[in-house]
Amino acid sequence: MSKPQLDVAIAILLQHGKVLVGFREATQHQGNKYEFAGGKVEAGETPVAACRREVFEEVGVGIHGWQHFDFIQHEYEDVIVNLHVFHAVVPDELNNEIQKPWRWYSRAELTELNFPKANQRLIQRLVWPEHIKISQDLEAVHRLNAQQLLYWRNDLNLAEQLEALAQISVQQLNQVIVNIELYQALNSIAQANVAAIHLKQDQLMATHASDLVVGQRYIASCHDEVSLAHAQNIGCDAVLLSPVHVTVTHPEAKPLGWERFAQLNQAMHIPVFALGGLTPADLIQAQQNGAYGIAGQRFL
Repeated sequence: MSKPQLDVAIAILLQHGKVLVGFREATQHQGNKYEFAGGKVEAGETPVAACRREVFEEVGVGIHGWQHFDFIQHEYEDVIVNLHVFHAVVPDELNNEIQKPWRWYSRAELTELNFPKANQRLIQRLVWPEHIKISQDLEAVHRLNAQQLLYWRNDLNLAEQLEALAQISVQQLNQVIVNIELYQALNSIAQANVAAIHLKQDQLMATHASDLVVGQRYIASCHDEVSLAHAQNIGCDAVLLSPVHVTVTHPEAKPLGWERFAQLNQAMHIPVFALGGLTPADLIQAQQNGAYGIAGQRFL
């Protein structure tokens, strides 16, 4: 006998690097566990409409500007749950309207909370490593630890890039960020396993929300407030903001400096990685200025 299916809308609510989380009562399905806002999609209701309604009913705020984040099908012992996941930003002025027990958690704190199994993929996507190594050498992936990613930035032609990627394991591919042009040439298995899709600033500005592949991480390179706002508005997961300092690779680019970096970061609700003339020793200073993490060539 086939199991019943349940369509559920889930809301990932963001604000200044934090995520809104609640706690399920013991009497609820998957009780005594933490949860994102959401609930059952009613008959005749679209998933995004259900998401908007559930957030208003549970959390007490009316939110607009939803972006499709993921679709997950998870089979429990008694039911198959289809999770339609959306994300949106909660404006600061609505904080006083948020009902208990909902509260804000940092992304790092999410890994310490007991969520239902169906939510684990969402947690993995929301929590980024703090270090991104940038290198032309794909062999650098062998030297990464579990808390690092590699953005493979290279000058090879497409055929050479595909050949090089074919030499590494799927597990190693999980730590590699590739540009959108290379991603589009990969087979479906490789596409599903890359750590993230990178957009250069010109690629970003030509991209619309509807162009993003649902369920994939996107990280965009940004150099000003216009590109930062666009990346956040279309649903990118994170951004690289540069250059913080003068760099050897782009000596002509005017550095932001930490003060301007912090100013630009104030309007961001997704992780911002500082880039440009940095070493791992700069992580603490970067985070003091609002960065989630740092990226650079001088890491390994």
